[in-house]
Amino acid sequence: MYNNFEQFHETSDILKALAHPVRLCIVKGLHKNGYCNVGFIQECLRLPQSTVSQHLQKLRNFGIVKTERNGLEVNYTIADDRVRQLIQVFFGEDESEFGEKG
Repeated sequence: MYNNFEQFHETSDILKALAHPVRLCIVKGLHKNGYCNVGFIQECLRLPQSTVSQHLQKLRNFGIVKTERNGLEVNYTIADDRVRQLIQVFFGEDESEFGEKG
């Protein structure tokens, strides 16, 4: 058994950040859609924009999502391939809670 726990801190933090149902839903939706802006996420989840923004900020702080600017629009996308793999393992090809981007 390996007892150097330092190497596990980052992974543990990512798992803690994903452990909230709203954040997990956001990441699952980003996995399906590729990218979304906060307004689209807020509309799909039917939550106040401030609540969605707080969850997105936490995901950004842990390096789970990143932003990409497109003119005035800021889109969110998954930044960590390990997170993509986790979502695939947990949800497979299930439909996202987000609607399809059209």
